[in-house]
Amino acid sequence: MNIVLYGINYAPELTGIGKYSGEMACKLVALNHHVNVVTAPPYYPEWQIHKGFKNRWSTNVADGVVIKRAPLYVPRSPSTLKRLLHLASFAISSLVPLFSLLRSKPDVVVSVQPTLFCAPAALLFAKLTGAKSVMHIQDFEVDAMFGLGMASHGLLARLAKGYEAWLIKRFDCVSSISYSMLDNAAAKGVAKQRLLFFPNWADTDFVTPEVCGKAKRKEWGFNEADKLVLYSGNIGQKQGLEVVLDAAEALAGHSEVKFVIIGSGAYRNTLEQLADERGLSNLQFMPLQPWEDVPQILAMADVHLVVQRKGAADAVLPSKLTNILSAGGHALVTAEADTELGKIATKYPGIYTCVEPENTDAFIKGLKQVLATDTTSTNTIAREYAVENLNKAKVIARFADDLSALVKNDVTEYSYDQ
Repeated sequence: MNIVLYGINYAPELTGIGKYSGEMACKLVALNHHVNVVTAPPYYPEWQIHKGFKNRWSTNVADGVVIKRAPLYVPRSPSTLKRLLHLASFAISSLVPLFSLLRSKPDVVVSVQPTLFCAPAALLFAKLTGAKSVMHIQDFEVDAMFGLGMASHGLLARLAKGYEAWLIKRFDCVSSISYSMLDNAAAKGVAKQRLLFFPNWADTDFVTPEVCGKAKRKEWGFNEADKLVLYSGNIGQKQGLEVVLDAAEALAGHSEVKFVIIGSGAYRNTLEQLADERGLSNLQFMPLQPWEDVPQILAMADVHLVVQRKGAADAVLPSKLTNILSAGGHALVTAEADTELGKIATKYPGIYTCVEPENTDAFIKGLKQVLATDTTSTNTIAREYAVENLNKAKVIARFADDLSALVKNDVTEYSYDQ
């Protein structure tokens, strides 16, 4: 197949959507498909163009993937208005590389949300080329915006949600990373037979419980008796990481418990300032680490934190959890019981500990419970779930088969059963 992947984030971004889009494109090429990517220069999660890249139109080939990049506005301090301008700028500038592919005879165009701003161009491109159109939803950005209070409700919310529903119903197929998000798409009017489950994955052969984290502990100044509580990933408003500071303050008297926050993001400076104001000597911040070090970093931690605010858990499924599960880690997750994360916790008891978001008392209590268990042992329930459901090769190969069936019009209903 000739596939066009259209989305704002792509490799070499180390976290979030860019990492998954990069791995997907490379694996599709390895499966003998031709892939053109239309994307932006890497900027996430630091919110600045990565070293070695220019904020301009460019084309290069990496790992067999043809990558066309378009410039965009990258705010240093993202606000709601600035984020909208950021997304809109890419939607406009990306028209140049996207429509340069009109003669490439694509079979399918996969538009990744975010950004919804790109959906009209993706639909028009598919119509002009005869390609099948797929919207892959990593984040429901409209739901996330209003659910997290980043924009006011009322008429604006109704207009935005109505426009979103109108758009996504026009794609030949809508895929997403969780069943709850697919249910959300169905509630927005997408016919069930056009929904496709395409979860984020883990490299279960690379991230394994067999990796030893002792050397990394020693390198970072920790000893074997320390209990390390780790958050790694984007540091943004939607995470609600203030609760980690609350926990560090509450456990300040337990000298063996150490907190580590790894990552970058628009909220990092604010969070560091808050930690300094509280004098949290048991908490340290680290920058994003190279992917090759991730297995050791995961192995060195006793407890992994997956933290989100209320209203975000079904709009944004945290990608960091896949590797935690693959490592057989012990995780504390904030999510309501009726969300995807809550349902997984109920269906697979012991896979992780789930507590109510934005509830400091529940978070601290849950953390103490996890710390009281044998965190040096492998969480076999988590590992087995990852191997069975999140293996990268299996997940992407199945998606490629689904795309092929879509192109051939062989599909009457996708595999959507939970």
